[in-house]
Amino acid sequence: MSPGDVDDPTTPYSGTEMWHLRLYVAGQSPKSLRAFANLERLCEQHLAGHYEIEIVDLIENPSQARDDDILAIPTLVRRLPAPLRKVIGDLSDTENALVGLRLRDGSAT
Repeated sequence: MSPGDVDDPTTPYSGTEMWHLRLYVAGQSPKSLRAFANLERLCEQHLAGHYEIEIVDLIENPSQARDDDILAIPTLVRRLPAPLRKVIGDLSDTENALVGLRLRDGSAT
Protein backbone atom coordinates (compact mmCIF):
# COMPACT_ATOMS: atom_id res chain seq x y z
CA MET A 1 0.00 0.00 0.00
CA SER A 2 1.36 3.42 -0.85
CA PRO A 3 0.59 6.58 1.14
CA GLY A 4 -1.71 7.90 -1.59
CA ASP A 5 -3.83 4.75 -1.38
CA VAL A 6 -4.93 5.26 2.23
CA ASP A 7 -8.72 5.66 2.22
CA ASP A 8 -9.54 5.45 5.91
CA PRO A 9 -8.13 8.41 7.90
CA THR A 10 -7.66 6.13 10.92
CA THR A 11 -5.55 3.60 9.00
CA PRO A 12 -1.86 3.90 9.85
CA TYR A 13 0.79 3.97 7.15
CA SER A 14 1.80 0.41 6.34
CA GLY A 15 4.80 1.14 4.10
CA THR A 16 8.42 0.65 5.03
CA GLU A 17 9.82 4.08 4.09
CA MET A 18 10.90 6.51 6.78
CA TRP A 19 9.21 9.89 6.56
CA HIS A 20 11.49 12.87 7.16
CA LEU A 21 9.43 15.87 8.20
CA ARG A 22 10.76 19.37 8.85
CA LEU A 23 8.55 21.82 10.73
CA TYR A 24 9.42 25.50 10.42
CA VAL A 25 8.25 27.56 13.41
CA ALA A 26 8.84 30.94 15.04
CA GLY A 27 9.94 30.39 18.61
CA GLN A 28 7.51 29.17 21.25
CA SER A 29 4.46 31.01 19.92
CA PRO A 30 1.06 29.40 20.56
CA LYS A 31 0.67 28.67 16.84
CA SER A 32 4.12 27.04 16.70
CA LEU A 33 3.42 24.90 19.76
CA ARG A 34 0.01 23.90 18.37
CA ALA A 35 1.59 22.93 15.03
CA PHE A 36 4.16 20.72 16.77
CA ALA A 37 1.53 19.06 18.98
CA ASN A 38 -0.74 18.44 15.99
CA LEU A 39 2.18 17.04 13.98
CA GLU A 40 3.15 14.64 16.76
CA ARG A 41 -0.45 13.43 17.05
CA LEU A 42 -0.79 13.01 13.29
CA CYS A 43 2.50 11.11 13.06
CA GLU A 44 1.68 8.78 15.94
CA GLN A 45 -1.73 8.00 14.47
CA HIS A 46 -0.68 7.60 10.83
CA LEU A 47 3.09 7.00 10.67
CA ALA A 48 3.91 5.27 13.96
CA GLY A 49 7.51 4.12 13.88
CA HIS A 50 8.11 5.49 10.37
CA TYR A 51 8.92 9.16 10.90
CA GLU A 52 11.52 11.66 12.03
CA ILE A 53 10.62 15.25 12.90
CA GLU A 54 13.10 18.10 12.63
CA ILE A 55 12.11 21.45 14.11
CA VAL A 56 13.63 24.58 12.58
CA ASP A 57 13.13 27.72 14.64
CA LEU A 58 13.39 30.63 12.23
CA ILE A 59 13.94 33.08 15.08
CA GLU A 60 17.21 31.29 15.84
CA ASN A 61 18.08 30.33 12.24
CA PRO A 62 16.32 32.70 9.82
CA SER A 63 18.60 31.76 6.91
CA GLN A 64 17.25 28.20 6.90
CA ALA A 65 13.96 29.44 5.44
CA ARG A 66 15.74 29.65 2.09
CA ASP A 67 16.49 25.92 2.06
CA ASP A 68 12.84 25.04 1.46
CA ASP A 69 11.56 28.41 0.18
CA ILE A 70 9.51 29.05 3.33
CA LEU A 71 7.17 32.02 2.97
CA ALA A 72 4.84 31.46 5.94
CA ILE A 73 5.08 29.78 9.33
CA PRO A 74 4.37 27.31 10.62
CA THR A 75 5.14 25.23 7.52
CA LEU A 76 5.66 21.48 7.43
CA VAL A 77 7.92 20.10 4.72
CA ARG A 78 7.87 16.42 3.84
CA ARG A 79 11.44 15.87 2.63
CA LEU A 80 11.14 12.10 2.26
CA PRO A 81 9.58 10.14 0.73
CA ALA A 82 9.93 12.11 -2.48
CA PRO A 83 8.52 14.26 -3.87
CA LEU A 84 8.88 17.17 -1.49
CA ARG A 85 5.51 18.35 -0.12
CA LYS A 86 4.56 21.40 1.98
CA VAL A 87 1.66 22.04 4.31
CA ILE A 88 1.21 25.56 5.68
CA GLY A 89 -0.54 26.20 8.98
CA ASP A 90 -0.83 24.66 12.43
CA LEU A 91 -2.06 21.29 11.09
CA SER A 92 -5.29 21.53 13.10
CA ASP A 93 -7.26 20.49 10.01
CA THR A 94 -6.17 16.86 10.04
CA GLU A 95 -7.91 15.99 6.78
CA ASN A 96 -6.12 18.75 4.85
CA ALA A 97 -2.81 17.83 6.47
CA LEU A 98 -3.22 14.17 5.46
CA VAL A 99 -4.12 15.13 1.90
CA GLY A 100 -1.25 17.64 1.74
CA LEU A 101 1.24 15.02 2.88
CA ARG A 102 -0.29 12.46 0.52
CA LEU A 103 -1.22 10.16 3.38
CA ARG A 104 -4.79 10.34 2.16
CA ASP A 105 -6.24 10.64 -1.30
CA GLY A 106 -7.97 14.03 -1.67
CA SER A 107 -10.60 12.59 -4.01
CA ALA A 108 -12.08 10.52 -1.18
CA THR A 109 -13.54 13.56 0.55
